[in-house]
Amino acid sequence: MVEFSPERRYIEDVGIVLTGLGLPPAYGKVLGWLLICDPPHATATEIAEATGLSKGSVSTGIRMLESSQLVRRVANPGRRGIAWELSPDAFTRAAESDRFRIFRKLMDRGIELLGGERSPLTDRLVYTRDLYAFIERELPGFIERFKTEHAQKMASTQRGEADDRVGHQHREPDQDVRP
Repeated sequence: MVEFSPERRYIEDVGIVLTGLGLPPAYGKVLGWLLICDPPHATATEIAEATGLSKGSVSTGIRMLESSQLVRRVANPGRRGIAWELSPDAFTRAAESDRFRIFRKLMDRGIELLGGERSPLTDRLVYTRDLYAFIERELPGFIERFKTEHAQKMASTQRGEADDRVGHQHREPDQDVRP
């Protein structure tokens, strides 16, 4: 069995999870690397080296992720090749996409195809349509609450770091700082 570094194991796990969601493993691996790489951007060659994918698989994965607006091109001064990074709002943008509305409309078409909501043949379609209608209706508020909470958390974290820096700078000379 091949032993992977913790980073490579993470990349493989992201690939496995996204494969379970219907995406090719290469897309998940590219995304996995862009979630953890430092600096937070990488060229296709760097992604291929980190993930063990061919350059062709990386290129295909990047194109799909870029078309979904999950990754974006970034400046790569002083280095060869285009660099890519995870879009800052990639996952909220993905959640805000039309996918839920499109799937709900598809369920509506199936309901009509089978004779409308009162038909006993449409129970599964009605349930699924209602679930997607609920998600479509509730998701915008959910995302706004997340953004608000996240902004508050980040502001609090930044205030705490600033407090820590100020506290260390203004220590009285006669204070004992040993544990």
